[in-house]
Amino acid sequence: MAERTTPRTTAARRKRIPQPTTDELLARERALWADGLIHVAGIDEVGVGPLAGPVVAAAVVMPRGAGVEGVRDSKTLSRKQRERLDGEIRAVAIGIGVGVVSPEEVDEINPYQAGIRAMQLAVRSLPTVPEHLLIDARTLPQIDTPQTAIVAGDKSVHAIAAASIIAKVHRDGLMRGIDEDFPGYGFARHVGYATAAHLEALRRLGPCPVHRRSYAPVRALLGREASSDDRLRNN
Repeated sequence: MAERTTPRTTAARRKRIPQPTTDELLARERALWADGLIHVAGIDEVGVGPLAGPVVAAAVVMPRGAGVEGVRDSKTLSRKQRERLDGEIRAVAIGIGVGVVSPEEVDEINPYQAGIRAMQLAVRSLPTVPEHLLIDARTLPQIDTPQTAIVAGDKSVHAIAAASIIAKVHRDGLMRGIDEDFPGYGFARHVGYATAAHLEALRRLGPCPVHRRSYAPVRALLGREASSDDRLRNN
């Protein structure tokens, strides 16, 4: 008989997947530190996929030789774990920069470019000048600092994983504030992602100012509303 897969068994399987140790995650930084560099920044972004809210990126520079135990890809952590690690990273880091791109900008320049822009803003807001950038899966134009793009870097590089935690906690906090400004959508729970509850609220209430007009579910709903308005005007 085939095993029945449930969310609980899926979560249990995730827990059984071996996580890299802090020493393993620090391998990239150690190689750069060994070359004499001091300020190595990890950069990551969150929030490209949601239907609403900003895209947020973070850049994190840790002290030479330092790591925070338990840091890993923010998507594998609970909210409680992320918030605890956010505080521990901030207590140790030499510098942290955060970049925020509004929903309007996401619609204007497209989601991928919004992620690039948020990362650029995060790097430029660092209080220390980085000597090398370790970036999750991309490079940043208009940034002269030497940089390395690492596919799945948030899973394999300590500084990038730390940046993913800082960015996620910052964005989730923004979405809780947005939930207070625009109640009824459940932004504090789904943080803008296209969950069934969010889509139902979107159909019931219509888009609010923080919804991304270029995303298909929002665009489709706006198109239906426009068609309905045209029919009313023509009757």
